[in-house]
Amino acid sequence: MKDHITISISSIHGSKHFSFGKRTRYTVKFVSCVIFLCVLITAGIIYYLVHDAEFSKLKLRELENKSLSLSKEITSLTALKINLEQDLSEREERMQLVSDRLDDLEKLLGMDSQMDAKFESRLNIATINSSIRVAMLTQIPSGPPVKHARISSSYGERKHPLTGMTTFHRGQDFAVNIGTAIYAPADGAIESVRPGNKGSGNYIRILHAYGFSSSYSHLSKFAVHRGDFVKKGDLIGYSGNSGLSSGPHLHYEVRFIGRPLNPKPFVDWSVDNFDTIFKNIRGIQWESLVGKIESRVSHQLQRSSQKVAPSKDTSK
Repeated sequence: MKDHITISISSIHGSKHFSFGKRTRYTVKFVSCVIFLCVLITAGIIYYLVHDAEFSKLKLRELENKSLSLSKEITSLTALKINLEQDLSEREERMQLVSDRLDDLEKLLGMDSQMDAKFESRLNIATINSSIRVAMLTQIPSGPPVKHARISSSYGERKHPLTGMTTFHRGQDFAVNIGTAIYAPADGAIESVRPGNKGSGNYIRILHAYGFSSSYSHLSKFAVHRGDFVKKGDLIGYSGNSGLSSGPHLHYEVRFIGRPLNPKPFVDWSVDNFDTIFKNIRGIQWESLVGKIESRVSHQLQRSSQKVAPSKDTSK
């Protein structure tokens, strides 16, 4: 009986006895160990799952924060993209406007269509051509010296209204009232301011660029002095009836190296009919003159581009 265990349970109904052998005891112990191990394993699993859940929550919070940060960044980038697209659209509109104006300028300058050429090249060519025209129209007499005046006598042979003799009239007469303002038709220096009662009367002569000069006779008053520098459009004097004159008028002459030229093509000369001066005025090497001015303008444009390039580099 040593290998047996007897368990007695007593109650009002009597006593019951349970007898366990050695094998049963081992079985109970084994089952108890298995249950204990299962409890430990279960506890370990629960602990791992709880810890993993906490770790997952932390990761989820980090991802949510990153997602929020990325959302803000996406919103910022979207706004930047919209601004850049608007800026690009505005720049494209400006470029198109500049291109349209360049087309108009090329038409005005009488240039052939150069749509296949680079925009910068077209712009440089147009700039050179327009600069040449501005330079020539500014430095060579162009336009009338008096405003809204009638031509009373043209360049060429005519019968003098006072002497009655047929002479060559070297200028152009404008019928204007005494005191009408006279303006310089180009930049230059006042070479002569000569008062007088005979011949040309009160007289002014201006030296312009490239060998050109202009003169004004029969004036009433002077507004400049000898040696003054004047710009195109500056007031130089007032018309009158001084000297050998049959009535109030302005006698206007244009000369090249002292040789008188017909003033009318110069009076009518403007940017709208720029090329007409080359056909109407002979005896001047216009091609050589234009070539010299073009070379100077190209050199100035190149120097200007070189100055702009370093400033852009330093601004980066």
